[in-house]
Amino acid sequence: MKPDYHIFLVEDDLSFGSVMKSYLELNDYQVTWVDDGKYALSKFRAGKYQICILDVMLPNVDGFTIGSEIRSIDKDIPMIFLTAKNLKEDILKGYQLGADDYITKPFDSEVLLCKISAIIKRQSTGPVREEVVFSIGSYQFDSKLRQVIRENQVQKLSPKEADLLKLLCQNRNELVPREMALRKIWGDDGYFTARSMDVFVTKLRKFLSDDPAVEIRNIHGSGFMLEVKQISK
Repeated sequence: MKPDYHIFLVEDDLSFGSVMKSYLELNDYQVTWVDDGKYALSKFRAGKYQICILDVMLPNVDGFTIGSEIRSIDKDIPMIFLTAKNLKEDILKGYQLGADDYITKPFDSEVLLCKISAIIKRQSTGPVREEVVFSIGSYQFDSKLRQVIRENQVQKLSPKEADLLKLLCQNRNELVPREMALRKIWGDDGYFTARSMDVFVTKLRKFLSDDPAVEIRNIHGSGFMLEVKQISK
């Protein structure tokens, strides 16, 4: 699947763009790279792409304008915005354009691969199947009753704890971006809600701590992953 997965990359930094293109190609993605915003739209029209990675600060035409124009051509194509700034207004603007994610430079290249992988998974599986009961290692999690059960021991969860654990279960072994979780569950990605979510993650880790195969990992500060390992006997 990946060799046919064509990424449209718009990045004006020649050194960074070259490195990112090579890195993605080493990971079996096909990449078309444009280094000037004024050429982006014509290049996009001429090809067929599965995802756009757009730098925000570009010469001539900025990434948000390009994203808006691309969205008018293809309303469903996933977009990841790159920026050297961490302004809340820019992040919100990107999400208002329908961005799937937003990465602030500098970033770990493995995080970008995780985010692309999560998008591919959503595209290939379609909407997440609405499950109620999840198996998490030796635990059973009933999201409707908000209960985590192990060896007849029942831990009752708060509504937010249950919503967060359900989101992690639906994306098991995949990165759940912090901003996506905040917007989906809290409806806000501000500083105080982010700190609140960290508290909930800590509580969930405690609830699941008796099974060494289960871990909620913090992925380079970009989000969380519910990892369920296979323990060899």
